[in-house]
Amino acid sequence: MTEKKKFLLRLDEKVYAALEKWAADDLRSINSQIEYILKESLKKTNRIKKEEKDSSQ
Repeated sequence: MTEKKKFLLRLDEKVYAALEKWAADDLRSINSQIEYILKESLKKTNRIKKEEKDSSQ
């Protein structure tokens, strides 16, 4: 498993609350939900390759 980069992310309270609910609905942590959203966006814009099976789902 590759080591993950760490960084600070500041979010508006309303955005955080919406992410928190979405993550709970999908049974993910907020961190995992943000990573999932970013990966999906990157795939849709062809900035990273679409993988056969994504372990973050």
